[in-house]
Amino acid sequence: MGSGKEATQNEQQRKRKRKEKGKVKGVKSKKNSASASEQLRFFVDEFQSAKGVKLSSLELDSLKDSSILTLPHSSVSDSDSDVKILGNNIKAAFGASWKQVLCEPGLVPDQVLPGSPAILIVASSALRSLHLLRGFRSFTKECHAAKLFSKHMKLEEQISVLNNRVNIASGTPSRIKKLIDTEALSLSRLQVLLLDIHPDVKGYSLFTLPQVRDEFWDLFKNYFYQGMIQGHLRICLYGPLQSAVRLKGKPAQPLPDE
Repeated sequence: MGSGKEATQNEQQRKRKRKEKGKVKGVKSKKNSASASEQLRFFVDEFQSAKGVKLSSLELDSLKDSSILTLPHSSVSDSDSDVKILGNNIKAAFGASWKQVLCEPGLVPDQVLPGSPAILIVASSALRSLHLLRGFRSFTKECHAAKLFSKHMKLEEQISVLNNRVNIASGTPSRIKKLIDTEALSLSRLQVLLLDIHPDVKGYSLFTLPQVRDEFWDLFKNYFYQGMIQGHLRICLYGPLQSAVRLKGKPAQPLPDE
């Protein structure tokens, strides 16, 4: 009797340990970043799907893993809380000169032109645009970030802001395109294109919200694609890749905005 009961208890303990071990492994895998090659493949697949095109082998060879700026873990994390350290993660891409490029105010002849950000954030909505700027608050104390979306903001006001030095800008595809077309927004200094692929409260993201999705890919093809293949521009995907993928036309599972 005693030995049988003891054997049952030992088996239960072994099952608990296996279960706990599986949980630990699950947590660990979430913290690991998708590699640059995986993110590039995902990005190219989304581009080809959205535009209904297939890139040639020559075009694909021009797209290097180095064109993707990876983040420590936000690329696979389901949490949106790491936005608070987003700026600190991205500044490494600018090396020792990050403070000069991202924080200092004032125009520099032939180097820092009006309305030429070094980082441009593209999001599906004004709310998401503002949310990501939270990660750069410590960088924008002397040189304020430009908010480039249509909600509660007039085009003329944004053009006025872009007459000054801008290191970091954040907005939506349609307004960004309009400001580029009016030559108020310059891409001459742009090094990082940060794309918010986290789903909003309704479950949609930059890559899944129908109209915004089309506007973004048109914007990318016309203004950012050449910079990416030439190695001047790096793409940074902020958000879980699995939530950005379309699933039979349905939006991704929603995450609460902070």
